[in-house]
Amino acid sequence: MDLLLNTVQTYDWGSRTLLPELMGVPPTGAPQAELWMGAHPAAPSRVSRGDAVVPLDRVVSGDPEGELGAVTVRRFGSRLPFLLKLLAADTPLSVQVHPDLAQAQAGFARENALGVPLDAPHRNYRDDQHKPEMIVALTPFRGLCGFRNPSHTADLFDSLEVHALQPYAETLRVVPERQALAEVFRAFLRPPAGLLDAVAQALAAAAAGTTEARLAAYARIARTHPGDPGLLSALMLRYVELSPGEALFLGAGVPHAYLSGLGVEIMASSDNVLRCGLTSKHVDTEELARVVRFDAPPARVLTPREEGGEEVYPAPVDDFRLSRCRLHAGERRRARLDAPQILLCVRGSMTVSLAGESISIGPGQAVYVSAGAEAVLGGAGTAFRATTGTAEFR
Repeated sequence: MDLLLNTVQTYDWGSRTLLPELMGVPPTGAPQAELWMGAHPAAPSRVSRGDAVVPLDRVVSGDPEGELGAVTVRRFGSRLPFLLKLLAADTPLSVQVHPDLAQAQAGFARENALGVPLDAPHRNYRDDQHKPEMIVALTPFRGLCGFRNPSHTADLFDSLEVHALQPYAETLRVVPERQALAEVFRAFLRPPAGLLDAVAQALAAAAAGTTEARLAAYARIARTHPGDPGLLSALMLRYVELSPGEALFLGAGVPHAYLSGLGVEIMASSDNVLRCGLTSKHVDTEELARVVRFDAPPARVLTPREEGGEEVYPAPVDDFRLSRCRLHAGERRRARLDAPQILLCVRGSMTVSLAGESISIGPGQAVYVSAGAEAVLGGAGTAFRATTGTAEFR
Protein backbone atom coordinates (compact mmCIF):
# COMPACT_ATOMS: atom_id res chain seq x y z
CA MET A 1 0.00 0.00 0.00
CA ASP A 2 1.47 3.35 -1.08
CA LEU A 3 0.41 6.97 -1.08
CA LEU A 4 0.69 8.13 -4.70
CA LEU A 5 2.64 11.22 -5.70
CA ASN A 6 1.01 12.31 -8.93
CA THR A 7 1.74 14.62 -11.85
CA VAL A 8 -0.50 17.52 -12.85
CA GLN A 9 -0.63 18.06 -16.62
CA THR A 10 -0.80 21.77 -17.49
CA TYR A 11 -2.49 21.55 -20.89
CA ASP A 12 -3.77 24.91 -22.08
CA TRP A 13 -7.44 23.81 -22.05
CA GLY A 14 -7.28 23.10 -18.31
CA SER A 15 -9.10 25.00 -15.59
CA ARG A 16 -7.08 27.25 -13.30
CA THR A 17 -9.46 26.72 -10.37
CA LEU A 18 -11.32 23.39 -10.41
CA LEU A 19 -8.48 21.11 -9.27
CA PRO A 20 -7.15 23.54 -6.65
CA GLU A 21 -10.67 23.99 -5.26
CA LEU A 22 -11.16 20.22 -4.99
CA MET A 23 -7.78 19.71 -3.32
CA GLY A 24 -8.04 22.75 -1.06
CA VAL A 25 -4.80 24.34 -2.28
CA PRO A 26 -4.08 27.78 -3.74
CA PRO A 27 -4.22 28.00 -7.53
CA THR A 28 -0.89 28.37 -9.30
CA GLY A 29 -2.21 30.72 -11.96
CA ALA A 30 -1.45 28.14 -14.65
CA PRO A 31 -4.04 25.79 -16.18
CA GLN A 32 -4.26 22.47 -14.33
CA ALA A 33 -5.91 20.05 -16.75
CA GLU A 34 -5.32 16.50 -15.53
CA LEU A 35 -3.99 14.71 -12.46
CA TRP A 36 -2.62 11.31 -13.55
CA MET A 37 -2.75 8.27 -11.25
CA GLY A 38 -1.18 5.08 -12.53
CA ALA A 39 1.88 3.68 -14.24
CA HIS A 40 1.70 5.21 -17.71
CA PRO A 41 5.33 5.80 -18.76
CA ALA A 42 4.56 9.37 -19.91
CA ALA A 43 3.83 10.48 -16.33
CA PRO A 44 3.88 7.59 -13.84
CA SER A 45 2.83 8.12 -10.25
CA ARG A 46 5.65 7.86 -7.72
CA VAL A 47 5.78 5.87 -4.48
CA SER A 48 8.18 5.65 -1.55
CA ARG A 49 9.92 2.29 -1.41
CA GLY A 50 12.68 2.01 1.17
CA ASP A 51 14.74 5.19 1.13
CA ALA A 52 13.83 6.11 -2.45
CA VAL A 53 10.91 7.60 -4.36
CA VAL A 54 10.42 5.48 -7.48
CA PRO A 55 8.03 5.55 -10.46
CA LEU A 56 5.14 3.12 -10.20
CA ASP A 57 5.85 1.62 -13.62
CA ARG A 58 9.30 0.58 -12.36
CA VAL A 59 7.73 -0.97 -9.25
CA VAL A 60 5.30 -2.95 -11.40
CA SER A 61 7.93 -4.15 -13.89
CA GLY A 62 10.16 -5.24 -11.01
CA ASP A 63 7.58 -7.70 -9.63
CA PRO A 64 4.64 -8.02 -12.02
CA GLU A 65 2.85 -10.93 -10.34
CA GLY A 66 3.41 -9.54 -6.87
CA GLU A 67 2.02 -6.13 -7.81
CA LEU A 68 -0.63 -7.05 -10.38
CA GLY A 69 -1.58 -10.64 -9.56
CA ALA A 70 -1.40 -13.68 -11.80
CA VAL A 71 -4.78 -13.07 -13.46
CA THR A 72 -3.87 -9.53 -14.52
CA VAL A 73 -0.46 -10.60 -15.83
CA ARG A 74 -1.99 -13.42 -17.88
CA ARG A 75 -4.58 -11.08 -19.39
CA PHE A 76 -2.61 -7.85 -19.84
CA GLY A 77 1.07 -8.66 -19.44
CA SER A 78 3.47 -6.97 -17.04
CA ARG A 79 1.79 -3.57 -16.99
CA LEU A 80 -0.95 -1.79 -15.05
CA PRO A 81 -3.74 -1.86 -17.67
CA PHE A 82 -5.66 1.23 -16.54
CA LEU A 83 -4.96 4.92 -15.96
CA LEU A 84 -7.03 7.01 -13.55
CA LYS A 85 -7.29 10.80 -13.84
CA LEU A 86 -8.95 13.86 -12.43
CA LEU A 87 -9.84 15.96 -15.49
CA ALA A 88 -10.62 19.69 -15.23
CA ALA A 89 -11.63 21.39 -18.48
CA ASP A 90 -12.22 25.10 -18.91
CA THR A 91 -12.12 25.32 -22.72
CA PRO A 92 -12.93 22.66 -25.33
CA LEU A 93 -10.51 19.79 -25.88
CA SER A 94 -9.74 18.54 -29.37
CA VAL A 95 -12.35 16.51 -31.23
CA GLN A 96 -10.78 13.05 -31.17
CA VAL A 97 -11.25 9.31 -31.61
CA HIS A 98 -9.41 6.25 -30.33
CA PRO A 99 -8.66 3.05 -32.27
CA ASP A 100 -9.82 -0.43 -31.36
CA LEU A 101 -7.22 -3.02 -30.37
CA ALA A 102 -6.70 -4.45 -33.87
CA GLN A 103 -6.34 -0.98 -35.38
CA ALA A 104 -3.85 0.05 -32.69
CA GLN A 105 -1.73 -3.05 -33.14
CA ALA A 106 -1.69 -2.70 -36.93
CA GLY A 107 -1.00 1.05 -36.83
CA PHE A 108 1.77 0.72 -34.26
CA ALA A 109 3.49 -2.01 -36.27
CA ARG A 110 3.09 -0.04 -39.51
CA GLU A 111 4.66 3.14 -38.11
CA ASN A 112 7.45 1.15 -36.48
CA ALA A 113 8.23 -0.49 -39.81
CA LEU A 114 8.37 2.97 -41.42
CA GLY A 115 10.84 4.12 -38.78
CA VAL A 116 8.60 6.88 -37.37
CA PRO A 117 10.04 7.89 -33.96
CA LEU A 118 7.70 7.30 -31.01
CA ASP A 119 7.84 10.99 -30.09
CA ALA A 120 7.40 12.31 -33.63
CA PRO A 121 4.64 14.98 -33.80
CA HIS A 122 3.11 13.28 -36.86
CA ARG A 123 2.98 9.81 -35.28
CA ASN A 124 -0.56 8.42 -34.81
CA TYR A 125 0.13 5.29 -32.74
CA ARG A 126 2.45 5.55 -29.74
CA ASP A 127 1.65 2.07 -28.41
CA ASP A 128 -0.24 -1.04 -29.50
CA GLN A 129 -3.22 -0.68 -27.15
CA HIS A 130 -6.80 0.49 -27.51
CA LYS A 131 -8.09 3.35 -25.35
CA PRO A 132 -11.67 2.93 -24.18
CA GLU A 133 -12.48 5.51 -21.52
CA MET A 134 -15.15 6.66 -19.09
CA ILE A 135 -15.77 10.06 -17.48
CA VAL A 136 -17.80 10.50 -14.26
CA ALA A 137 -18.90 14.06 -13.54
CA LEU A 138 -17.98 15.65 -10.20
CA THR A 139 -19.45 19.02 -11.24
CA PRO A 140 -21.90 19.83 -14.04
CA PHE A 141 -19.97 18.53 -17.05
CA ARG A 142 -20.45 19.30 -20.75
CA GLY A 143 -19.17 17.46 -23.77
CA LEU A 144 -19.75 16.23 -27.30
CA CYS A 145 -20.16 12.50 -27.79
CA GLY A 146 -20.87 10.59 -30.99
CA PHE A 147 -22.66 11.65 -34.15
CA ARG A 148 -26.09 13.20 -33.84
CA ASN A 149 -28.91 11.81 -35.97
CA PRO A 150 -28.08 13.14 -39.47
CA SER A 151 -31.51 14.73 -39.99
CA HIS A 152 -31.17 16.62 -36.71
CA THR A 153 -27.79 17.96 -37.81
CA ALA A 154 -29.38 19.03 -41.09
CA ASP A 155 -32.02 20.92 -39.07
CA LEU A 156 -29.22 22.67 -37.14
CA PHE A 157 -27.53 23.66 -40.41
CA ASP A 158 -30.82 25.08 -41.70
CA SER A 159 -31.31 27.11 -38.52
CA LEU A 160 -27.94 28.83 -39.00
CA GLU A 161 -29.04 30.14 -42.40
CA VAL A 162 -25.60 29.72 -43.96
CA HIS A 163 -26.17 29.13 -47.66
CA ALA A 164 -22.94 27.12 -48.08
CA LEU A 165 -24.19 24.56 -45.52
CA GLN A 166 -27.25 23.62 -47.56
CA PRO A 167 -25.60 20.97 -49.78
CA TYR A 168 -24.35 19.21 -46.66
CA ALA A 169 -27.79 19.40 -45.05
CA GLU A 170 -29.28 17.83 -48.18
CA THR A 171 -26.74 14.99 -48.09
CA LEU A 172 -27.54 14.31 -44.45
CA ARG A 173 -31.25 14.10 -45.22
CA VAL A 174 -31.32 11.97 -48.36
CA VAL A 175 -28.22 9.74 -48.29
CA PRO A 176 -28.14 6.60 -46.08
CA GLU A 177 -26.85 7.34 -42.56
CA ARG A 178 -23.34 5.87 -42.65
CA GLN A 179 -22.58 7.17 -46.12
CA ALA A 180 -23.95 10.63 -45.31
CA LEU A 181 -21.98 10.97 -42.08
CA ALA A 182 -18.78 9.82 -43.80
CA GLU A 183 -19.19 12.15 -46.78
CA VAL A 184 -19.94 15.26 -44.75
CA PHE A 185 -17.34 14.52 -42.07
CA ARG A 186 -14.58 14.02 -44.66
CA ALA A 187 -15.62 17.17 -46.51
CA PHE A 188 -15.45 19.19 -43.27
CA LEU A 189 -11.86 18.12 -42.61
CA ARG A 190 -10.88 20.33 -45.57
CA PRO A 191 -13.70 22.89 -45.82
CA PRO A 192 -14.12 25.31 -48.72
CA ALA A 193 -12.87 28.88 -48.31
CA GLY A 194 -15.16 31.14 -46.36
CA LEU A 195 -17.33 28.42 -44.78
CA LEU A 196 -15.68 28.53 -41.35
CA ASP A 197 -16.02 32.30 -40.99
CA ALA A 198 -19.62 32.24 -42.12
CA VAL A 199 -20.54 29.46 -39.66
CA ALA A 200 -18.71 31.16 -36.79
CA GLN A 201 -20.57 34.42 -37.41
CA ALA A 202 -23.90 32.60 -37.65
CA LEU A 203 -23.26 30.74 -34.39
CA ALA A 204 -22.38 33.98 -32.59
CA ALA A 205 -25.63 35.57 -33.76
CA ALA A 206 -27.72 32.49 -32.94
CA ALA A 207 -26.23 32.11 -29.46
CA ALA A 208 -26.84 35.77 -28.69
CA GLY A 209 -30.52 35.36 -29.46
CA THR A 210 -31.25 32.24 -27.40
CA THR A 211 -30.58 30.54 -24.08
CA GLU A 212 -30.05 27.15 -25.74
CA ALA A 213 -26.96 25.59 -24.15
CA ARG A 214 -26.02 23.67 -27.29
CA LEU A 215 -25.72 26.79 -29.43
CA ALA A 216 -23.80 28.60 -26.71
CA ALA A 217 -21.34 25.69 -26.58
CA TYR A 218 -20.77 25.70 -30.34
CA ALA A 219 -20.34 29.49 -30.37
CA ARG A 220 -17.75 29.19 -27.60
CA ILE A 221 -15.84 26.62 -29.66
CA ALA A 222 -15.80 29.06 -32.57
CA ARG A 223 -14.41 31.81 -30.31
CA THR A 224 -11.73 29.70 -28.62
CA HIS A 225 -10.57 27.97 -31.83
CA PRO A 226 -10.95 30.59 -34.58
CA GLY A 227 -10.34 29.27 -38.06
CA ASP A 228 -10.13 25.63 -36.93
CA PRO A 229 -12.08 23.20 -39.18
CA GLY A 230 -12.81 21.11 -36.11
CA LEU A 231 -15.71 23.48 -35.49
CA LEU A 232 -17.59 21.92 -38.41
CA SER A 233 -16.95 18.37 -37.15
CA ALA A 234 -18.15 19.47 -33.70
CA LEU A 235 -21.46 20.63 -35.18
CA MET A 236 -22.13 17.02 -36.22
CA LEU A 237 -21.72 15.68 -32.67
CA ARG A 238 -24.30 15.23 -29.96
CA TYR A 239 -24.17 17.78 -27.13
CA VAL A 240 -24.35 16.10 -23.70
CA GLU A 241 -24.68 17.52 -20.19
CA LEU A 242 -23.85 15.36 -17.18
CA SER A 243 -25.00 16.03 -13.63
CA PRO A 244 -22.62 15.09 -10.80
CA GLY A 245 -22.47 11.30 -10.51
CA GLU A 246 -23.50 10.64 -14.12
CA ALA A 247 -21.04 9.11 -16.60
CA LEU A 248 -20.26 8.56 -20.26
CA PHE A 249 -18.44 5.56 -21.73
CA LEU A 250 -16.53 6.19 -24.97
CA GLY A 251 -15.57 3.21 -27.07
CA ALA A 252 -13.37 2.87 -30.13
CA GLY A 253 -14.13 5.07 -33.12
CA VAL A 254 -16.57 7.41 -31.33
CA PRO A 255 -15.71 11.08 -32.01
CA HIS A 256 -15.90 13.17 -28.87
CA ALA A 257 -14.67 16.31 -27.13
CA TYR A 258 -14.98 17.44 -23.52
CA LEU A 259 -16.03 21.08 -23.18
CA SER A 260 -16.04 22.04 -19.50
CA GLY A 261 -16.26 20.65 -16.00
CA LEU A 262 -14.48 18.44 -13.47
CA GLY A 263 -14.64 14.66 -13.55
CA VAL A 264 -13.00 11.36 -12.69
CA GLU A 265 -11.74 9.71 -15.87
CA ILE A 266 -10.56 6.14 -16.26
CA MET A 267 -9.17 4.56 -19.41
CA ALA A 268 -7.05 1.76 -20.75
CA SER A 269 -3.43 2.79 -20.29
CA SER A 270 -2.73 4.02 -23.81
CA ASP A 271 -1.74 7.24 -25.56
CA ASN A 272 -3.35 6.55 -28.94
CA VAL A 273 -5.36 9.61 -29.99
CA LEU A 274 -6.39 10.58 -33.51
CA ARG A 275 -7.52 14.19 -33.64
CA CYS A 276 -10.20 15.60 -35.92
CA GLY A 277 -9.75 19.27 -35.06
CA LEU A 278 -9.77 22.00 -32.38
CA THR A 279 -6.05 21.42 -32.06
CA SER A 280 -2.69 22.59 -33.34
CA LYS A 281 -1.48 18.97 -33.31
CA HIS A 282 -1.26 16.53 -36.20
CA VAL A 283 -4.47 15.57 -38.03
CA ASP A 284 -4.24 12.54 -40.34
CA THR A 285 -7.42 12.65 -42.41
CA GLU A 286 -6.87 9.28 -44.10
CA GLU A 287 -6.30 7.41 -40.83
CA LEU A 288 -9.28 9.15 -39.28
CA ALA A 289 -11.50 7.86 -42.05
CA ARG A 290 -10.39 4.31 -41.21
CA VAL A 291 -10.98 4.66 -37.46
CA VAL A 292 -14.12 6.78 -37.06
CA ARG A 293 -17.41 4.93 -36.58
CA PHE A 294 -19.91 6.53 -38.95
CA ASP A 295 -23.13 5.76 -37.11
CA ALA A 296 -25.41 7.61 -34.72
CA PRO A 297 -26.44 5.36 -31.82
CA PRO A 298 -28.46 6.90 -28.98
CA ALA A 299 -26.41 8.64 -26.29
CA ARG A 300 -26.22 6.59 -23.10
CA VAL A 301 -25.73 8.57 -19.91
CA LEU A 302 -24.70 6.03 -17.28
CA THR A 303 -25.63 5.86 -13.62
CA PRO A 304 -24.01 3.42 -11.19
CA ARG A 305 -25.51 0.18 -9.91
CA GLU A 306 -25.29 -1.06 -6.32
CA GLU A 307 -22.90 -3.98 -5.93
CA GLY A 308 -21.43 -5.18 -2.63
CA GLY A 309 -21.75 -1.83 -0.86
CA GLU A 310 -20.28 0.09 -3.81
CA GLU A 311 -21.77 1.91 -6.78
CA VAL A 312 -20.27 0.38 -9.93
CA TYR A 313 -20.22 2.17 -13.28
CA PRO A 314 -20.80 -0.47 -15.98
CA ALA A 315 -18.25 -0.64 -18.81
CA PRO A 316 -18.08 -3.26 -21.61
CA VAL A 317 -14.29 -3.76 -21.25
CA ASP A 318 -12.09 -5.59 -18.77
CA ASP A 319 -9.15 -3.14 -18.83
CA PHE A 320 -10.79 -1.25 -15.97
CA ARG A 321 -13.59 -1.26 -13.42
CA LEU A 322 -14.63 1.98 -11.69
CA SER A 323 -16.80 2.22 -8.60
CA ARG A 324 -17.81 4.89 -6.12
CA CYS A 325 -17.83 4.41 -2.35
CA ARG A 326 -19.75 6.91 -0.19
CA LEU A 327 -19.17 6.50 3.54
CA HIS A 328 -20.64 8.12 6.62
CA ALA A 329 -18.66 8.52 9.83
CA GLY A 330 -17.93 5.11 11.35
CA GLU A 331 -18.62 3.12 8.18
CA ARG A 332 -15.99 0.84 6.67
CA ARG A 333 -15.63 -1.05 3.40
CA ARG A 334 -13.42 -4.11 3.15
CA ALA A 335 -12.30 -5.79 -0.08
CA ARG A 336 -9.59 -8.29 -0.88
CA LEU A 337 -8.80 -8.16 -4.60
CA ASP A 338 -6.70 -10.44 -6.77
CA ALA A 339 -5.90 -7.36 -8.89
CA PRO A 340 -4.27 -3.97 -8.19
CA GLN A 341 -6.42 -1.04 -7.16
CA ILE A 342 -6.20 2.73 -6.77
CA LEU A 343 -8.40 4.45 -4.19
CA LEU A 344 -9.01 8.16 -4.90
CA CYS A 345 -10.69 10.49 -2.39
CA VAL A 346 -12.83 13.25 -3.92
CA ARG A 347 -14.73 14.48 -0.84
CA GLY A 348 -14.23 14.46 2.91
CA SER A 349 -11.49 12.55 4.67
CA MET A 350 -10.77 8.83 4.18
CA THR A 351 -8.41 6.30 5.70
CA VAL A 352 -7.01 3.25 3.91
CA SER A 353 -5.85 0.55 6.33
CA LEU A 354 -3.80 -2.55 5.59
CA ALA A 355 -1.94 -4.96 7.89
CA GLY A 356 -2.00 -2.63 10.87
CA GLU A 357 -0.92 0.45 8.94
CA SER A 358 -3.09 3.27 7.64
CA ILE A 359 -2.87 6.19 5.22
CA SER A 360 -5.16 9.20 5.50
CA ILE A 361 -6.18 10.92 2.27
CA GLY A 362 -8.18 14.01 1.42
CA PRO A 363 -9.71 15.23 -1.86
CA GLY A 364 -7.36 14.68 -4.80
CA GLN A 365 -5.15 12.18 -2.95
CA ALA A 366 -4.92 8.50 -3.83
CA VAL A 367 -3.51 5.21 -2.55
CA TYR A 368 -2.21 2.31 -4.63
CA VAL A 369 -2.84 -1.20 -3.25
CA SER A 370 -1.08 -4.25 -4.66
CA ALA A 371 -3.00 -7.35 -5.77
CA GLY A 372 -4.01 -9.78 -3.03
CA ALA A 373 -3.96 -7.19 -0.24
CA GLU A 374 -7.04 -6.69 1.93
CA ALA A 375 -7.53 -2.94 2.21
CA VAL A 376 -10.13 -1.38 4.48
CA LEU A 377 -11.60 2.00 3.55
CA GLY A 378 -13.03 4.13 6.35
CA GLY A 379 -13.87 7.73 7.19
CA ALA A 380 -16.56 10.10 6.03
CA GLY A 381 -16.61 11.12 2.40
CA THR A 382 -16.53 9.81 -1.17
CA ALA A 383 -13.85 7.76 -2.87
CA PHE A 384 -13.52 6.10 -6.26
CA ARG A 385 -11.99 2.65 -6.62
CA ALA A 386 -10.20 1.81 -9.87
CA THR A 387 -9.14 -1.73 -10.68
CA THR A 388 -9.42 -4.17 -13.59
CA GLY A 389 -12.61 -5.65 -14.93
CA THR A 390 -11.18 -9.09 -14.19
CA ALA A 391 -10.84 -8.46 -10.43
CA GLU A 392 -12.50 -10.89 -8.04
CA PHE A 393 -13.77 -9.31 -4.81
CA ARG A 394 -13.64 -11.47 -1.70
